[in-house]
Amino acid sequence: MAKDNSKNDTKKAPKKEGSYGADEISVLEGLEPVRKRPGMYIGSTGPDGLHHLIWEIFDNSRDEAMGGFCDRIEVTILPGDTVRVVDNGRGIPVDIHSKTKVSALETVMTTLHAGGKFGGEGSGYKVSGGLHGVGASVVNALSIYTKAEIHRDGGKFIQEYSQGKKKANVKKIGSSKLHGTIITFKPDAEIFKEGTTFNWNTIVGHLRQQAYLVKGLKITIIDAREIDPKVLLGGKGMESLDEVFYFSEMNLEVPSYSFYFEGGLVSLVAFYNKGQKAVQDTIFYVEKEVDGVGVEVALQYIDDISTKIVPFANNIYNPEGGTHVTGFKTALTRLLNTYGKKNNFIKESDGGFTGDDVLEGLTAVISVKLREIQFEGQTKAKLGSMEAQGATATAFGDAFASFLEENPDEAKQIVNKAILAVRARKAAKAAKDSILRKGALEGMTLPGKLADCQTKNAEESEVFIVEGDSAGGTAKTGRDRRTQAILPLRGKILNIERARLDKMLASEQIKNLVIAMGTAIGDTFDISKLRYHKIIIATDADVDGAHIRTLILTLLYRYFKPIIDGGYIYIAQPPLYKIKKGKEIMYAYSDEERDKFIGKDGPSLEELLSQSEEDEIEAENTDEPASAKASTGEGKAKTAKIHIQRYKGLGEMNAEELWETTMDPARRILKQVNIDDAVEADKVFDMLMGSDVAPRKSFIQTHAKMAEIDI
Repeated sequence: MAKDNSKNDTKKAPKKEGSYGADEISVLEGLEPVRKRPGMYIGSTGPDGLHHLIWEIFDNSRDEAMGGFCDRIEVTILPGDTVRVVDNGRGIPVDIHSKTKVSALETVMTTLHAGGKFGGEGSGYKVSGGLHGVGASVVNALSIYTKAEIHRDGGKFIQEYSQGKKKANVKKIGSSKLHGTIITFKPDAEIFKEGTTFNWNTIVGHLRQQAYLVKGLKITIIDAREIDPKVLLGGKGMESLDEVFYFSEMNLEVPSYSFYFEGGLVSLVAFYNKGQKAVQDTIFYVEKEVDGVGVEVALQYIDDISTKIVPFANNIYNPEGGTHVTGFKTALTRLLNTYGKKNNFIKESDGGFTGDDVLEGLTAVISVKLREIQFEGQTKAKLGSMEAQGATATAFGDAFASFLEENPDEAKQIVNKAILAVRARKAAKAAKDSILRKGALEGMTLPGKLADCQTKNAEESEVFIVEGDSAGGTAKTGRDRRTQAILPLRGKILNIERARLDKMLASEQIKNLVIAMGTAIGDTFDISKLRYHKIIIATDADVDGAHIRTLILTLLYRYFKPIIDGGYIYIAQPPLYKIKKGKEIMYAYSDEERDKFIGKDGPSLEELLSQSEEDEIEAENTDEPASAKASTGEGKAKTAKIHIQRYKGLGEMNAEELWETTMDPARRILKQVNIDDAVEADKVFDMLMGSDVAPRKSFIQTHAKMAEIDI
């Protein structure tokens, strides 16, 4: 638990000259389409879209900070899936808007594309999230309850809404010496049918990242969901939130984080590379404006083969990159080629570096700020503004060229890293070509271990990756031969986290898997040639099975990420128990299901395991034999023997059991693998599967008590 006891007088927040009144609020269109098609505005109505509501409100406050009008933002998760976002900015204007003839606050909160971000030189913001940052009005439309509380011009003003419609006009409820905006909202369960529960780690991770991007901004996140609102507010109801500006000044005993980074992007790169061996000790950094585009780049090479490029445009994370990333990569490749040839590091016969060569082991954060910004898509995943490409290439190129000249030792290390990548690329290509030629010439297009399905339609085909020949044999017998293929793996595959492609393809197990999927690998990867649209990992429910599953997922994440992104990877969920209760048989996939079937008045597992043979135990070929008598009814007791079989592996099932529980599409349970946070996923794979022991040891020690160990 982290507590923030610091005080920050909201009256002393930095303020810059700049008009921000009702006439700076421009109106483009109405609000009704949002509830009809919410996915167009927030991406989805699942967990990602739910959290996007917080980002939209936070982004408005962050834009105030980027303009120099705010230095503190607080986000609190309140009971009942309610969120409260506070900033000490100028406060949304409350005077009458000349076009809408209602309060500017009401205009902002109830009209789509209304805000201080769409005008020209005299508008409220120089830089913001852009036209797709539709902000407060969309959050309002998708919330069952919203309240805006404004502190400005010596007064305190509020307005409440439901599903985007105002409950009453803006009213002044008192005087205030503070300035800022407080938005409180509760997502509408009618829209978010998957649930309205916010993920604490998702919020902390996103807002920590934002703190790195705005120097001098303090961001506090508080999880107050477990506190009774009446206790929280001195016995008063939720309406008493009006009496509180910052919860962080109340010293609440709740989970809390505060982030403040003077180092900006340099601190963020250092955070990403924590625990890694650096190739260059000095983190390169440049901040420069070119043709009205602000460019910031920080980078560092580490002793690794993966690449991490994290791009932002107006502080919006762009997971799909965009023009700024293109400009950066072009300049980086050109500069290292020029430097390498000029200093005779690169031989003419080598042919120079490719883009992939110079990216190996690179961690880079790119942040651009534009006044007029264009994204490809509503969720701002990819920057489309063409001026960002040239500006990034120029600003980064000039500064990085100087860095290489001024730091010859570090420059040599970087170039040598790229030279090593060139050699590995050529060796990997030779190994890959050899494998593909061998497959074509010898008629071994598919591995001999693979029991393929009959259909050639990838959309209805699925392959089960199973552990060992025993499980493979059972699965081959029990499968639907028309649509289901079986590929058994022998033992644990190579950990590819630190292995190059040539070494990887020398592994028989990995080679079999690559050929079976049909997509090829590396620069010849083609997802359209994927032979199965369901790739199902079916390993045993023990430690070894979990390790093999992790090794396979590491391979897929590093070399076949588009297959994961496409939703083609699944994890099978075989049952943990087979239970016979009299003549009735059921399979339990969890301890809870097992206990429910036995019945609350029936014997517990401990009781079943403690019975003696005198109590008529009948054990079934298992390491957890158990049986008991359950008494039911009144008078003469009726007995029903209970037999529990604990499965440790798929090989313990016969073909019929495996089909019924794990392979039958009508009854099986599959978990689809997806990547909610690519940056966090990258860190986890690196920590768990990488060569550095210290972070892994720390993780194990921290989470040891959470482990469920089979003995």
